[in-house]
Amino acid sequence: MRYPATFQFHPPLATLWRRIVDAWLIRPVAWARYQAQTAILFTWTDYKTIFFPITAFACATAPLNSFQDLLRGWVWIWLHLLLCNVSNQARSGREDAVLRPWRPVPAGRITCPQAIVLRWILVAICITLSAAYAEEVVLMTLYLTLTTYLYDEMDLAGHVIGKNLCNIGGYTAFEIGATKIFGGTSHLDSVAKNATLLSGLLIFTTIQTQDFPDVEGDAAAGRVTFPIYAPEFSRAFTLIALITWSMYLSWFWGIGYIGGSFFTALGMYVGLQYYLCRSLAADKRSYIIYNIWLVLAHILPFSARIHSKV
Repeated sequence: MRYPATFQFHPPLATLWRRIVDAWLIRPVAWARYQAQTAILFTWTDYKTIFFPITAFACATAPLNSFQDLLRGWVWIWLHLLLCNVSNQARSGREDAVLRPWRPVPAGRITCPQAIVLRWILVAICITLSAAYAEEVVLMTLYLTLTTYLYDEMDLAGHVIGKNLCNIGGYTAFEIGATKIFGGTSHLDSVAKNATLLSGLLIFTTIQTQDFPDVEGDAAAGRVTFPIYAPEFSRAFTLIALITWSMYLSWFWGIGYIGGSFFTALGMYVGLQYYLCRSLAADKRSYIIYNIWLVLAHILPFSARIHSKV
């Protein structure tokens, strides 16, 4: 660092100043940046699968009360997403080393024991945050913590049905908590309750879409997912489920002929992609399109909100 000629430090004083700046500014900023990058890497793959679909669901179902509630809801969703990701990735190092070596644990940014400690710290942070809203939101945090515990520690992630049940629990907790925060209320009306129930069933019957690109990693981790247990049937089931859900949700939420035709066509396209295109690259592309379909499925309840005001 250079200083004007009229403001030159005595060499020892200049050295002391540099050390102070380094200790109190440069190093803390670098440390904070590193930790922020680590947190983002933990959650990176689930923005399209959880963050955006849950945001869409809560905005449409609550509906959104204010921009301030949107920001609060985003913070709540992201911290709980980080909690789930840290819990999962603390124990999936072998799988991630195969498929996602850039994640914090296999990349060496954090050790497994440190990640486990961080997970329980995040539980306390999330409970404290939820307590600022309502008792029901705290219950959703506890419910989500329980599902992650069953998923990771009790190894339900390695069972075909157990994994899907945990996914239902996780998505439901996210949806109810976010809906209450976005809407600024502790009460869920009939639209919100129906939307949450249908979303849970939807996730239970289609969540295997995320497992098709991860077959290699799941096999390395000893998991038995639906695509591993029934390679052919799982793809046929996914095709039928996506088409059926597209038609049913279009009818249930009354989105009209044009909207229903588009949504059903998209669901059919995604299902056919999974059934006909079976390479790893194709499954990754199909999963991206599936998440677009899922976001649209989550905003369909807004149609009921519009009709109720007409």
